[in-house]
Amino acid sequence: MTKIYGTLGPACAAPETLEQMLRLGMTGLRLNLSHGSLPRAAGEIEALRKASAACGAAPELLIDMQGPELRIGSLAAPLLLRNGETLDLDALPFPPEVRRALTPGQELLLDDGKLLLTVTRGGKAHVNRGGLLQSRKSVALPGREIRLPPLTEADLQNIAAARSFGVTGLMQPFVRSREDLEAVRAALNAAGCREIRLFAKIENREGLVRLPELLPACDEIVVARGDLGNAMPLWELPAAQKRIAAACREAGRDFMVVTQMLASMEQNPVPTRAEVSDIFNAVLDGAASVMVTGETAAGKHPAEAMRYLVNTVRAAEQYRKGEET
Repeated sequence: MTKIYGTLGPACAAPETLEQMLRLGMTGLRLNLSHGSLPRAAGEIEALRKASAACGAAPELLIDMQGPELRIGSLAAPLLLRNGETLDLDALPFPPEVRRALTPGQELLLDDGKLLLTVTRGGKAHVNRGGLLQSRKSVALPGREIRLPPLTEADLQNIAAARSFGVTGLMQPFVRSREDLEAVRAALNAAGCREIRLFAKIENREGLVRLPELLPACDEIVVARGDLGNAMPLWELPAAQKRIAAACREAGRDFMVVTQMLASMEQNPVPTRAEVSDIFNAVLDGAASVMVTGETAAGKHPAEAMRYLVNTVRAAEQYRKGEET
């Protein structure tokens, strides 16, 4: 049976909401630690425990690490970038690794590619695709490889606390090699967390190319379509997803599909036809699990999003069963 994950966040933090999502069929939750720590999320985790006890469920808890992901720092206030304007790059708190790479002609994708800039001369950038930029949003530099350690100091602290918070799985972002996964596995073992499952997120071309060596080094592959879609033209992303799914099936390795599965439901009470078709097809392709992120963490309809996710997954399973008989 396909596992179904939501993401913990303010929109679903009340025990009553989490209980409703569990009763609908949610089997686990992701906690994004790109912006915080397990101790800071203690209240949300306690709410999950209360909800689980109320309905007799035992949901999994996955932690999504910071890892080698590039993000801007903290802004004094959200910054509105307007199409066509010229931006002083000093206004954005980039990590040093990014700032060194800001040469004329370099494209910059911000906030999962929602915003697009092109670096010009004199420390400036042209805003090709604007929008509201908030603190700690992702940064991608297409065509440029920036090497960072697989685990940050904050990641190591969260791993050390994982067992005490009931963590069952760790999602490692931007996996580039088997060595990345071995470093994470060693950290888990050192913390006495051998039972925690390791999920390898494929989010760049390097991870895609080196997928065969990653398959035996993790418990599950994650088709993380947000940043993976920044690493290539979007029209190439479906083929990449299909190739990952096929490789996982051939190797007998579980895989998860995530990102924008019900993105419209962050605002709307009903998904698009394309979204439910996307979920349905992911299950038919053999996904062992699917996950929504902002839909439950920050959306207006977290429980309703979970209802559509669960019902679409179960409909796909029923269809597949009928095709096989």
